Amino acid sequence: MNQQLNQTRSQRVRAAMYPETLEEGTQIPSTQFDPQHPTAVQRLAEPSQMLKHAVVNLINYQDDADLATRAIPELTKLLNDEDQVVVGQAALMVHQLSKKEASRHAIMNSPQIVAALVRAMANSNDAEVTKCVAGTLHNLSHHRAGLLTIWKSGGIPLLIKLLSSPIESVLFYAITTLHNLLLHQEGAKMAVRINGGIQKMVALLSKENVKFLAITTDCLQILAYGNQESKLIILASNGPAMLVHIMRTYTYEKLLWTTSRVLKVLSVCPNNKPAICEAGGIQALGMHLAHQSNRLVQNCLWTLRNLSDANVKVDDIEGVMQMLVQLLSSNDINVVTCAAGILSNLTCNSPRAKMIVCQIGGIEALVGTILQARDREDITEPAICALRHLTSRHPESEMAQNAVRLHYGLPAVVKLLHPPSRWPLIKATVGLIRNLALCPANHAPLREHGALPRLVQLLMRAHQDTQRRTSMGSNGSTQSRVDGVRMEEIVEGSVGALHILARETHNRAIIRGLNSIPLFVQLLYSNVENIQRVAAGVLCELAQDKEGAEIIEQEGATAPLTELLHSSNEGVTTYAAAVLFRMSEDKPADYKSRISIELSSSFFNRPQWQDNDFDPQMLGQDHPTMYSHHSSRSSLPQQDFRQHQDPSFGNNPMTPGSIEPMMQDLDLGPGLDYDGNSELGASSALEDVNPSDRSGLVFYDTDL
Repeated sequence: MNQQLNQTRSQRVRAAMYPETLEEGTQIPSTQFDPQHPTAVQRLAEPSQMLKHAVVNLINYQDDADLATRAIPELTKLLNDEDQVVVGQAALMVHQLSKKEASRHAIMNSPQIVAALVRAMANSNDAEVTKCVAGTLHNLSHHRAGLLTIWKSGGIPLLIKLLSSPIESVLFYAITTLHNLLLHQEGAKMAVRINGGIQKMVALLSKENVKFLAITTDCLQILAYGNQESKLIILASNGPAMLVHIMRTYTYEKLLWTTSRVLKVLSVCPNNKPAICEAGGIQALGMHLAHQSNRLVQNCLWTLRNLSDANVKVDDIEGVMQMLVQLLSSNDINVVTCAAGILSNLTCNSPRAKMIVCQIGGIEALVGTILQARDREDITEPAICALRHLTSRHPESEMAQNAVRLHYGLPAVVKLLHPPSRWPLIKATVGLIRNLALCPANHAPLREHGALPRLVQLLMRAHQDTQRRTSMGSNGSTQSRVDGVRMEEIVEGSVGALHILARETHNRAIIRGLNSIPLFVQLLYSNVENIQRVAAGVLCELAQDKEGAEIIEQEGATAPLTELLHSSNEGVTTYAAAVLFRMSEDKPADYKSRISIELSSSFFNRPQWQDNDFDPQMLGQDHPTMYSHHSSRSSLPQQDFRQHQDPSFGNNPMTPGSIEPMMQDLDLGPGLDYDGNSELGASSALEDVNPSDRSGLVFYDTDL
């Protein structure tokens, strides 16, 4: 046995390493006694075969490289031949060579043959030549050296021309090659834009191959990112509508993701934004908020965040609102931040959207979000803004004001008036408290949680800051901003909230005790008309009590109030008149007569009051209940302060009962008030800002 094994040792090794060299029928005895334990020769077999194949591949690779190197000069000549048949055969041969790595490297290192390929396709109408050249360029585009060669050989204009080809394979080769160029070749983006590539790509969005569409939309995203001109070209080519159609029609996740990225880039463009909304973009994006793909959901939310402040009427948003409210309970902080911001913007100046959110449990969800977020201002600020919108100027606003209290939101809201809250959040919170105070049932809880002293503290701090900065400025119109918020807005908002809270007797007593009346009187001299109005308004409420009226008079309010009777603002005039008459109740008859004459003269010189059938005698002593110190109603009961439920109410700053401009539904995104110009994120200067930068919109035109 041992002799037989010794004689067959070389055969066993040959069988393991080179089995193809053995003659057929050769019997080799096995030395394996245990099937579970292979012999040393058997263990050597697999790595030996791998080594053999590697050596063979190296030999073949060198052969391929040598073959291509020798063939390239000849093939270059053939590609320039006048005979189209010869050109076709040469193009086919180059295409075959480009499929092998070694010969492909030889081709990409020869700019002459690539240039010849480009010329051959430009001069030929033969479909086979087009296929072969497009396929070759596609193969070369998988290497950086190949991309550079295509770029230098002028291949981009030719590839863009191929986007009009009726041949599907040519279209695929062209779009994938362009995609690789856009991703990795410097200068390719500009070349594609200059040669009309964007228009061609937008036209291809009508195709139905989902993988082809995914590559095309990714190309558009690369081209549009950070380039306003590209965005406008996409708009002019009807791109927004076609992209929205894709979001509505297909289910392929990668296509939905790439399309949402294009829409995200376009959504910061002030021209594309309304076009996307009008095409149903908000509803189409909302369809995917429950998708299992986190990256798709996140991009849809970012896009919705950018679109949500568009001044466009949006219908059929019930489903979107429902999903956004549900997403407030997500464990993903980014998702919650986006959802809160979108709800804030969509409910801005939209009574219908406000009603929908209130009816689907939005108040409870937003209060829960604020309680959960604690000191995360990127969440609490948009949530507070959304609540502020929901608590004013729509039929369900009174229910919303009560709901915040019933869901234990008042303590958390008042707490946000304190540090470490920054001014943007404080401003939004003050506006919300003003709206909550419109509900009488909220007066006592707000008082118990310390809202009144904190509002007075904020008022004094903001006023002092305003006075200090004004004295440092060159004129009295200097306005101070802290974290993007004007201190005049804090003054106006705080006084406005105190004005509403002062309707309640106990609140008036506390406000008097905080020594705030001198400041209210001082604010009557403000250059800001809205501050004059809210200051006169809160004094009007405080003057209901005899003690308050006496303090107001002692602080020298008579002179500025008399001057304000001639104001062009009806609200200022009405409040000033009310305060003066309340202060005159205990005065001699001749004093009352002089006040009455002054008011009559003022009102008769105001045509708009006469047009409204205003009767100066309304302010006389024939109507004692109107200004009675014992009245428990609002200071101006004939002014229906519940008008905030009317969507049109509050838009006229001349209306005494209107909501102060700072308290209106401004589009407040995290960190910034947009007022009338909410499209800060659209400027190209801001597109590359870090999305966490709270100096503007939360989500910019950026690829995250």
